[in-house]
Amino acid sequence: MTSPSVIIIGAGPAGLASAGQLREKGISFIILEKGQGVAQSWRDHYDRLHLHTVKELSHLPGEDFSDDYDRYVHKTDLVRYYEEYAAKRDIKPLFDKTVVDIEKTGELWQVVCEDGSSYEAPAVIISAGMNRVPFRPHYQNEEDFTGEILHSHDYQNPAPYQGKRVLVVGMGNSGAEIALDLCEHGVETAISVRGPVNIVPREVLGNPTQVTALKIGKLPHWLGDALGLLVRKFTVGDLPKYGIELPAISPAKQLRETGQTPVIDLGTLDYIRSGELKVLPGIEEYTINSIVFSNGEEQRFDTVILATGFRASLNEWLHLDNEHFDQRQLPRKPVGSGPYAGLYFLGYNNYAPGGGLGIIRQDVFPIVEAIEERIAVGN
Repeated sequence: MTSPSVIIIGAGPAGLASAGQLREKGISFIILEKGQGVAQSWRDHYDRLHLHTVKELSHLPGEDFSDDYDRYVHKTDLVRYYEEYAAKRDIKPLFDKTVVDIEKTGELWQVVCEDGSSYEAPAVIISAGMNRVPFRPHYQNEEDFTGEILHSHDYQNPAPYQGKRVLVVGMGNSGAEIALDLCEHGVETAISVRGPVNIVPREVLGNPTQVTALKIGKLPHWLGDALGLLVRKFTVGDLPKYGIELPAISPAKQLRETGQTPVIDLGTLDYIRSGELKVLPGIEEYTINSIVFSNGEEQRFDTVILATGFRASLNEWLHLDNEHFDQRQLPRKPVGSGPYAGLYFLGYNNYAPGGGLGIIRQDVFPIVEAIEERIAVGN
């Protein structure tokens, strides 16, 4: 194989966007993908998943969603879109390539895979995603629990949980939607919420919250934050009486300062308000067949689903310093510099409104431009 100019790690939306732009520029590349197909993580998600962002703002560069796609695209249709995107651009990833190390070798970067293969190039685009590694916390005495404990990554649908009592741990977007999925199918469900949660409806009066947030984001922060809190007050209402604390800051400010996205409510709050979905505090410990919560309450459960998030875990591949990576070990900028020159990070910037897919479309252009410049200098 001729040595490529660029190695792309991951054949999800960020990897495909990178490959599509490199193809347009005539820059050679290979894609290393640990799964069996493009967008493997989307294939693995739970059955009911749709995009929480509108299709108009979620497409890859140069390929709008056609009219036959729903406004909030279902995961199956999204995978089809990515497959068609790759086929049109002759993007053929190398599958079953699990990356285990990235290191500098002279003027090149070497990417080593679990199967012993290695590849070298002057530029590497890391686009393996924020959700590469499930994060699984451990609790006191959990080894004594005789019920089932699984991560949300392994949840598919409510069918296995009929007739059981299920606890969902964590109220991010996955936790809220999995709890909703279970409730809608008659599964007795509770949700453990440890701290304050910013929640917004997916739409207000038929207008997507994502679109509204982008408009508010153009205002001075003080004004946009005030409006955000006002909208939250009238759309979400008084949640502390149901056991959910709301942060003092607006959803937009939380995103800017912490990178934490608000929960997009698809109907979970209706079940909480009706009492069908009980909110419980954080877990203190497990017993043989029950869970003790931080308020001293103890309840029996058959299954615990840990919707406790994911990690990019770039530290498994690279030494991460504090100058170029933030407190969450995410790159501060998409174009690497200093000891990381020649590395590019696409899909890790979630401090801005617009959704992850929109930010990928935004950041891919300066990344490919920087690669063009690097290759030109190298030649």
